[in-house]
Formats: sequence, C-alpha cells, structure tokens
Amino acid sequence: MASASSGPSAVGFSSADSSVPPCTSASGLHILCCGVSRKRASGIKRPTASEVPYSSGMSMKKIGHRGVDSSGETTYKKTTSSALKGAIQLGITHTVGSLSTKPERDVLMQDFYVVESIFFPSEGSNLTPAHHYNDFRFKTYAPVAFRYFRELFGIRPDDYLYSLCNEPLIELCNSGASGSLFYVSSDDEFIIKTVQHKEAEFLQKLLPGYYMNLNQNPRTLLPKFYGLYCVQAGGKNIRIVVMNNLLPRSVKMHIKYDLKGSTYKRRASQKEREKPLPTLKDLDFLQDIPDGLFLDADMYNALCKTLQRDCLVLQSFKIMDYSLLVSIHNIDHAQREPLGSEAQYSADTRRPAPQKALYSTAMESIQGEARRGGTMETDDHMGGIPARNSKGERLLLYIGIIDILQSYRFIKKLEHSWKALVHDGDTVSVHRPSFYAERFQRFMCTTVFKKIPFQPSWKNMKFQSQSSSIEQKSSEDLERDSTTSVIPRCQPLTQQC
Repeated sequence: MASASSGPSAVGFSSADSSVPPCTSASGLHILCCGVSRKRASGIKRPTASEVPYSSGMSMKKIGHRGVDSSGETTYKKTTSSALKGAIQLGITHTVGSLSTKPERDVLMQDFYVVESIFFPSEGSNLTPAHHYNDFRFKTYAPVAFRYFRELFGIRPDDYLYSLCNEPLIELCNSGASGSLFYVSSDDEFIIKTVQHKEAEFLQKLLPGYYMNLNQNPRTLLPKFYGLYCVQAGGKNIRIVVMNNLLPRSVKMHIKYDLKGSTYKRRASQKEREKPLPTLKDLDFLQDIPDGLFLDADMYNALCKTLQRDCLVLQSFKIMDYSLLVSIHNIDHAQREPLGSEAQYSADTRRPAPQKALYSTAMESIQGEARRGGTMETDDHMGGIPARNSKGERLLLYIGIIDILQSYRFIKKLEHSWKALVHDGDTVSVHRPSFYAERFQRFMCTTVFKKIPFQPSWKNMKFQSQSSSIEQKSSEDLERDSTTSVIPRCQPLTQQC
C-alpha cells in the first residue's frame, strides 16, 4: 500500500557517548551499548535489569521522548527499546525484500514522496511473520529513491539486510541533548537514529536536491542517508533514519570535538568532561590545540574543497547550525599505551574490516583516489585522514558534518535577534545560512586545519597504523623519532618553526 506524503528538514548524525565504562566500543567513541546481548534467539533478546546500567530503584532523567521503564529498559515514546529494535528489523527485512521484486528504473519526481505501509500483527499474516511484540505498522519513505542512494554507495540489498537484520542492533546509551535513540549495526556499518516529525519531513523534502547533489559528487562529508522509516506502535509514530557510521569500533579515539566556528557558549560542560570520551567544543579546541592540525598540502586542499562544496549545498537549502565532528586517534600515544588497554579494540580483529559502502570513510569522502592510492600512502590509515599536531605526533582524523537539521526559519531568526542583543551577533551559532557557512569554512580551514610546512621528506613518509602487537618504544627511541618529525617542536605560534 502506497500513499503520498508531504514534508521538510534534514537529519544528521549526532555523536553519542556514555558516562559509564563501555561494554562495547561501538563507533570507536567509548560508547556504551546498553547491555544488549549479541546472542540471536528467536528474536531480539529483551535486556534484563542487570544488563542495563540502571537498576529498578534508580531513576533517569527523561530527555525528550527517551526514558526508562520500571525494569530499567530504555523506552522511546513508551515503546521499549527491544520492541523497537525488533520492529525495525522485521520492517526493513520486509521492505527490502519486497523492493527486490520491483524492476530497476530511473528515479522519478513522485518517487521522493511515496510512502509504503505494511501492518505486522503479532500472530502474523499472509505477508508478515508472527512475532512476540505488540502489533505495529511499518512505513517506508521513498523506497525507490533510497534504493538508488544505496546503489550509488555500492550497498547491495543482501549486505544492507545482513548488516541491519542478521544480528541484534546495539543500543548506544547516551542520547545527547536531543533525546534521540541511537543504534549501531553489529558490523559498525550503519547508525540508526530516531528523529522528530519535522526532521523527517524536512529530509523527505530535501531528497530531490540530495539526489542531484549525490549524482554530481558522491564524495561528501555530509551524512549519507540510506533509509527513512516509521514504526507506528501504541498510537505513536517513531521515525528513524539509517545513516553511515563515521567512527570505526576497532580504532580507539583519544579526543573528540564538535565544532561550529562559534564561540558563544561553545565550551564543554563539567558534566560532559567527566565522561570517558567527552565531546569537546570550539573554545576547548582553541585551548587544547591552538596551533591546529597539520595536513599534507594535497590533503588540506581536498578537505577544504569538500567543505566548501558541502557548505554551499547546505546554504542553498537554508540549513544551518550544523557541526563538524572531529575525532582524533593519536598513533604515537596508542603505541605507547599498555596492550591491555587496547584489548577491547583489537579483540575480534587485528585490522578493521573494510566498510561495504563506497565513499564511507573520511579519506574517501575528500579525495577520489583514496582507494587507488593518492599522493600519500593510504593503505594503513584505517579510513582516517593522516595529520600531525604541533608536537609532530602522528594522528588519524575521523570527520564528518553532523546535525544538518536546522533550517533558518522564523524561530531561528528570532533566536538570533535575541542573542545578538545580549552578545556579539557574529559569535553566536544561530545565524543566517550564508554567514554561518562562510564562518564555518573560515574557522575549519584557517584555525582547525592547516597545511603542513613543506619538506621534501614528507611525500616519502608513511604513516604506520596502530597494531596490538607493537612493542612499547624506549625513551631513547621516542627522543630519536621526535628529531625526525615532520613538524619541529616549536613553541608558541610567534616563533618560527
């Protein structure tokens, strides 16, 4: 059954963290999976109170539609997380299977506004299997258009199904300020996020322009959308979007920033800093890494060109208040860390499995020759962008534009006008889209990322990836390495390197 649907506002991946030790380092973010078992029984295993980080006697502050029931299980709009995950997997299995029976054809304008709906009674039907959840309805938005997007990124239907439906989805415990639920597929390929009605509408309205942009250039730092769905359960609509996962689980992230190019209230709170891997902000970056991150000239040019192109797209849709997620893996620190601390990152693999989707890594997003080898050796970079800090330490950067859901509508204009009266209008994050895009690019390409000082030896240098088998270097070795760093150890920026 298909019906037309209207709608507008883009959805972006928002980083999720946990303030308690992670049981699975999903997405490489020290993110906690909320006690979800990986064992596959007849369906998705419902977590017990002992498997989640909340006992029945503890209360958790309700954020948005996200809460916790009396047994300690996460709920969203009063639907338990286990029931929601089961409904998502049943629905996606059905919709992808039914789509495979439809012939391949060009995407038409009306395809962006189609909504297909299927009812899943608990006892089963001629079209749906029996299940142990309450009755629910599953809606698929623009199925033909999203099939095209998945094909564009090289995602085959069987790979999509296997990643999302073969194993239980892993819940990420910290919903952030939005109150959304986040799930990651067991192979770290995809992120599933619950979104608000307006966000889902905005994304659907953006699809024609998104289609045009991807056709022109699939290499982008913008979120890559693979599906938009809705679960109707208990009289509530729970809308979800499937996106690319930015951060590999197998790589330990040492520090992470959410950057907007704004300074107004752009410092992480004390509560955020207490987390194992806090999400820091612009003022924190200026304090922690005042010299910026140094990239090879070709890499820097490719990154800034990609940012410029993506910002132009966002500006054309009047989207603003987005951020650049910058997560940093310090190779030199990782090699000096005790092997035991890396066990959770290398238990199942010595080397991360390549992602199925094309252009899915940070490296592939900014340069076309990433998989064929470019100006730098890329085989051992695990998808990260090689960089250096001012100490000459080797880094891998995992980046992507997130939270692209703010349209500069009346409420945002009002918010900016009020903040501008109290503070400097040019420093607040809520601004007109054109100014926001220009400030965003300027901050990223002059303050955050910089060209490495040219040295002939740079082109011939190879980054060495982290390995669990690498022995800790002696202090003499480290001192000797520091003298051959690409960037000399210089003091404040006023001194000449």
